[in-house]
Amino acid sequence: MLPLKIINKSVLMNKEIINVLSALGIKDKQLGCSTGTKWMGSGIIMKTNSPVDGNNISDVVSTSIEDYEMTIETAENAFQIFRTIPSPKRGDLVRQFGDALRNQKENLGKLVSYEMGKSYQEGLGEVQEMIDICEFAVGLSRQLHGLTMHSERPLHRMYEQYHPIGIVGIISAFNFPVAVWSWNIALALVCGDVCVWKPSEKTPLCSIACQKIIEKVLTNNQMPEGISCLINGDANVGKWMTEDKRIPLISATGSTKMGRKVSEVVGKRLGKTLLELGGNNAIIITPNADIKMTIIGAVFGAVGTCGQRCTSTRRLIIHEDIYSKVVDSLKKAYNQLKIGDPLDIKNHIGPLIDKDSVNQYLNAIKQADKEGAKWIVKGKSLSGKGYESGCYVSPSIAEIDADASIVQTETFAPLLYVMKYSGSIENAIDIQNNVSQGLSSAIMTQNLQEAETFLSHWGSDCGIANVNIGTSGAEIGGAFGGEKDTGGGRESGSDAWKIYMRRQTNTINYSSDLPLAQGIKFDI
Repeated sequence: MLPLKIINKSVLMNKEIINVLSALGIKDKQLGCSTGTKWMGSGIIMKTNSPVDGNNISDVVSTSIEDYEMTIETAENAFQIFRTIPSPKRGDLVRQFGDALRNQKENLGKLVSYEMGKSYQEGLGEVQEMIDICEFAVGLSRQLHGLTMHSERPLHRMYEQYHPIGIVGIISAFNFPVAVWSWNIALALVCGDVCVWKPSEKTPLCSIACQKIIEKVLTNNQMPEGISCLINGDANVGKWMTEDKRIPLISATGSTKMGRKVSEVVGKRLGKTLLELGGNNAIIITPNADIKMTIIGAVFGAVGTCGQRCTSTRRLIIHEDIYSKVVDSLKKAYNQLKIGDPLDIKNHIGPLIDKDSVNQYLNAIKQADKEGAKWIVKGKSLSGKGYESGCYVSPSIAEIDADASIVQTETFAPLLYVMKYSGSIENAIDIQNNVSQGLSSAIMTQNLQEAETFLSHWGSDCGIANVNIGTSGAEIGGAFGGEKDTGGGRESGSDAWKIYMRRQTNTINYSSDLPLAQGIKFDI
């Protein structure tokens, strides 16, 4: 085990960031595996560099197979105890966790911004999502109910109930390094489950900060070790978890490619998966749209988080009668965007997560060129003062055919495609639905018939369909997720809690006879 020291960085790192790291308990050399109060790490060293300024933040010691086995054994033991605690009591733990997040909102929001690159406002918004899901889960803790049903047999009754499922394995992505975990753990805890979290190897420090926050809550309530566990590491660590029969549910957020692998591996052992994967989200803009409202929603959707949201706006499907007006307005709006340090509130766009993402963005631009794109705004990589990390780019808008192969692919960067439609709203819906992903969608219109058609059975085929707001951003009250290559899973609100539990139907006979169902006779 490596000796650990409280962070003591050079003057190159912003003093404010140093204070944030200290407040969250982040160290120079940080163990990346935890069962709660116990921290381990004997795997490879993961160097964490900020995309904001390129500075090394911390070195994280990843999870070895020995660390992993100890973690799962501890989680198994914790589940035996935790499932016996009444759900409202578990809900109170989540309430306290929400309060702890409130106390660290600014610090955690800044860490999210610095380690991942999204704006500080978005970092704060992500932590607020965590607080909101905690509030939702507290209420849910008293509503984990099934149904009572009438039996066809006399003097019998039937009901259904939900039981804790066990260990929930959580795989999260870098773009929402704290919120996605919170959606899962808040619901899983009130359901009586324990959690093992494998975060993105690109944002390990956010996960460590979260684990330290919830650790204090669980310790203060004398909860057993292993209720909330953390296993930082590369894809191999995720593979151990997906192959592990001791983990009945894997909740995975990330690319469609990753989701297919997870689904295949977990499916082979007949485990359950909750998959929230890629999006290729479109806004339909009709002649009846409010243009000012449309531009705000489209621009934030396209460039927020530097285009690295699964709900980012990738396509604008614009009626030909207003096409020129919308495109001109977009171009003007893009010319006003400020790119730079995301912790500076004057900037709209921060960096991409790393240089690999920059290269993927530039390659997508080249591919769009080959497929006949006409550039309204052509993006590029940025260099010079303030862009020393090599992760900053300017956003792009390309006019391109809806059927182009690059349009069918999700590029995790600020690359927006615009295209025309003519005739009825059904024509626009056909264009929107003609991609393999089905996460988020939106229509901008003041026409009731257009809006209702978009929301109808023959309308948008996405898990999220909005009217007069953009594709990006979702409230925790609704179930979050999408169809087709997006994976079909649902997280967060509504009845998403049911996947974290096992369902049981019960029939009780309070007669002195044993009648069989369907009138079957079996006399002895």
